[in-house]
Amino acid sequence: MEYAEIKRISTPCYILEEEALERNLKILDSVQKQTGARIIMALKGFAMFSVFPLIRQYLSGISASSADEARLGYEEFGSKVHVCSPAYSDSEFNEILNYADYIVFNSFSQWRHFKADVTASKKKILCGIRINPEYSEVRTTIYDPCGQFSRLGTTRDNFKEDELDGISGIHFHNLCELNSDSLLRTLKVVEEKFGLFFNRLKWINFGGGHHITRKDYDVKLLCDLINDFKKRHPLDVYLEPGEAIALNAGVLETSVVDIIYNKMNIAILDTSAATHMPDVLEMPYRPNITGAGLPGEYRHTYRLGGVTCLAGDIIGDYSFPEPLKTGSRIVFEDMAHYTMVKNNTFNGIRLPSIAIKDKSGDIRIIKKFGYEDYKNRLS
Repeated sequence: MEYAEIKRISTPCYILEEEALERNLKILDSVQKQTGARIIMALKGFAMFSVFPLIRQYLSGISASSADEARLGYEEFGSKVHVCSPAYSDSEFNEILNYADYIVFNSFSQWRHFKADVTASKKKILCGIRINPEYSEVRTTIYDPCGQFSRLGTTRDNFKEDELDGISGIHFHNLCELNSDSLLRTLKVVEEKFGLFFNRLKWINFGGGHHITRKDYDVKLLCDLINDFKKRHPLDVYLEPGEAIALNAGVLETSVVDIIYNKMNIAILDTSAATHMPDVLEMPYRPNITGAGLPGEYRHTYRLGGVTCLAGDIIGDYSFPEPLKTGSRIVFEDMAHYTMVKNNTFNGIRLPSIAIKDKSGDIRIIKKFGYEDYKNRLS
């Protein structure tokens, strides 16, 4: 493993801050201790398995959405594996049976199709149904699991009470980067529509999207909601945040490779919104940069562009106290979640290296990527 000072690290590089990660984990663990609920990590948001030993000290397992995620959780996390997917193919499901402790089905038709396979499995697997409460508070349509015509979850009209034999839990997920007051309103709808079935169940999963480690998140309200719910319904409660695990726990350090002028100053970086931080274009949003401000806030304003040939590979407009130059370092904040798990090699652009900043301040390079990583994705 390679150690280096931040200023000497080759860019682009994701740098996870171990101290910040553990701070998040302690907040999540405090919820578990106050409520008895179990918090599992959604690998779709953060799957940096080199820090699984640390996360395992605090959380109860992982949530997977595919056979490969389930296998990663099974082999590297070594605790309970929960699986939930919009649909399973026959070949994938046979593999999932080797890893899963909990399997959630998106529909009763999938449950009927795979019920015999679960029953025949040598491993004891608890099964659930994902419900769609048809209640939304997510503003960004692409991330709204309960939007109009959603394929995610079974609505009340399609819920089959007579097919619950073998089902021990239900799962719902309708949040994204929201506070606990959104869960309060959601729970009311869930109980109104599906509460009459709770006496036939043993567990319930409140899904993800809980921004528990955000500074303004109302942790007390969350704990009160869980405790009050458990008083009414003696069920095991699970939450599966992804973003909250690594929120504000890492950065993406990059460098300026060229500066051009086309009616404004444009700095081209050795990174890319399209390949290294796709949520910037997908969400979309403007990531914060250490020491930078809004256009015009400081003396020198630049448009920051990525290194791919995509015309829209634009990260945003920022101002800086000092002019940028070739080699200037740019640090994008909050880049641990939904980056490594979503990045790609479009244009043959290499993936950023992955590093850990430990509690002493040392930087340890965990992974570097090269040509073979690009080639092996192709044929």
